[in-house]
Amino acid sequence: MNTVELLRERAKSNEPLAKYTTARIGGPADLLIEARTAEELVALCQRADEISLPYLVLGGGANMLVSDLGVRGLVIVNRTKEIKFIIRDISARIEVDSGVVLATLARDCIERGLAGFEWAVGVPGTIGGAIVGNAGAHGSDTGANLYLAKVMRRGYAPEYWTPRQLAFGYRQSALKRFSPVDRPVVLGALFDLKRDHRTNLERRASEFHAKRKASQPPGATIGSMFKNPPNDYAGRLIEAAGLKGTMHGGAMISPVHANFFVNVSGVAKASDVKALLDLAHDTVLKKFDVNLELEIELIGEWAGVQAELEQGD
Repeated sequence: MNTVELLRERAKSNEPLAKYTTARIGGPADLLIEARTAEELVALCQRADEISLPYLVLGGGANMLVSDLGVRGLVIVNRTKEIKFIIRDISARIEVDSGVVLATLARDCIERGLAGFEWAVGVPGTIGGAIVGNAGAHGSDTGANLYLAKVMRRGYAPEYWTPRQLAFGYRQSALKRFSPVDRPVVLGALFDLKRDHRTNLERRASEFHAKRKASQPPGATIGSMFKNPPNDYAGRLIEAAGLKGTMHGGAMISPVHANFFVNVSGVAKASDVKALLDLAHDTVLKKFDVNLELEIELIGEWAGVQAELEQGD
């Protein structure tokens, strides 16, 4: 099936993006299609470039707040899922599609006695998003074991980027400097991992997962909303500002961890979360002179939402 037929047969019009985000929030995409293989992902992106159709590649839908007004153009949901293991005596190299769920990869590595992704058990999102934002936890991150990432710049053929080219930092990479609709697409990655006893890996993963479960709220959330500032924690500052448990519409600053905002009963709007983001940012700045930076990304059309919020004030 060629790309034109693929779009005609499987694309959905005005598809609500709330179905595809961890927070269960988001307005409609003009067009939406799922890419099931890496070849389909490449072909769809290249076709969109050819006809100058704006497009956004969506992974697991974590760490992003999609506007109630939705996303113009084409949204490609990345469902690629191939993993290849090349296991040696004391190490292994794995080749992973960018749509592979991070927690799935972590469990598969543990089962094979491969160390390096224990921190990711229970972490939402996909490999592609993890590379863009250098996702991490418990003292490690995605960039720690990356050998190469397969990336496709808009209008170009796929190529491999080294960790140096990706310029990893705290929840940051060179890719995140692009806006989501201009960003090069991560197609896959190669990781180098060390061998270890499966029991050791299971123990570490269990400890990390228990710590995460105890410190983070259940329910539909986006993830950590703000980056931790130097020598401090965003959640501590928001709590110290007296905002734990604050609600706006269907969204709430979690009483468990103040750097997580919860979609209460699944009825929150993106504008509710945005109002809480602005409140937390402005209150912390006023009380502690700390300018919190977003860890999540705002996706879609926001100008009209901001105008509505200002009119509401």
